[in-house]
Amino acid sequence: MSPRLDEMRTDDTRQHTSSTPQSDPTGHIPSQSVPAPSLAAESDLAEIPEIDGLPEIPPFDEVGPVDARALSKTLFERLETLEEGTHEFAYVRNTLVELNLALVKFAASRFRSRSEPMEDIVQVGTIGLIKAIDRFELSRGVEFPTFAMPTIVGEIKRFFRDTSWSVRVPRRLQELRLDLAKAGDELAQKLDRAPTVSELAERLDITKDEVVEGMAASNAYTASSLDAQPEEDDSEGALADRIGYEDNGLEGIEYVESLKPLIAELPPRDRKILSLRFVANMTQSEIGEELNISQMHVSRLLSRTLGRLRKGLMVEE
Repeated sequence: MSPRLDEMRTDDTRQHTSSTPQSDPTGHIPSQSVPAPSLAAESDLAEIPEIDGLPEIPPFDEVGPVDARALSKTLFERLETLEEGTHEFAYVRNTLVELNLALVKFAASRFRSRSEPMEDIVQVGTIGLIKAIDRFELSRGVEFPTFAMPTIVGEIKRFFRDTSWSVRVPRRLQELRLDLAKAGDELAQKLDRAPTVSELAERLDITKDEVVEGMAASNAYTASSLDAQPEEDDSEGALADRIGYEDNGLEGIEYVESLKPLIAELPPRDRKILSLRFVANMTQSEIGEELNISQMHVSRLLSRTLGRLRKGLMVEE
């Protein structure tokens, strides 16, 4: 470790710095003389009034990982003795944040491929670092980077989970999407094929309906513009040009197929009346002249035939 980090400041050094306020006989420095440094400042902490028991700290960008870990341990020991809310407490806490920003940048680099700006990811990761500092206890016997990294990464993942969805979906479905993706990859490697809904449900111990719901929700994670231009090597047009339209003619296919056997059972005259009315598009008067019957008779026959067909469709349904 660098001698500067291992060497404690002496009283002679404090007397040499004329701008540094003197402590009282108990060793306490007046709180109003110790301003809390900004997290964005990377100046030498020697310019800030020192606190008894702390080593000299060089500029943050000159502190290596090993030195930062050793110095953080010293700062955590000192932080436990300070009262929260004081300038001294804020000074030590902010110093810990500055010394360990490398952990945030390392964690943020794992998400470099995401669409969010790296500055935003680092900012969110810094929030996780602050939470880790507030929760860390030296008595646990765990190194701070080991303790802090899951909290930092978790905060970044929570940020993507809450803000990256194109359509807002419940948190339960967001988490289910991740579980389905993980289970799907594991089963695909094991089975050498895409898993079925039943296999996913059995793996996650959930119902098939929940699996289907999670799959449907995953479609809301990303969205593409209908006007987005295709890739250079894509011969097809924009997405809007490739989306099918609703064919109204398809709606009647089911009824046509259901009516065929019912029409075949009708008497020949009733079938002819239907054909003249709905295929040849003749009026009832014209049909009457064609069959040499009255228009009123045609109306009664047509009403009876349509009622019979309607009743047959309702029975099949």
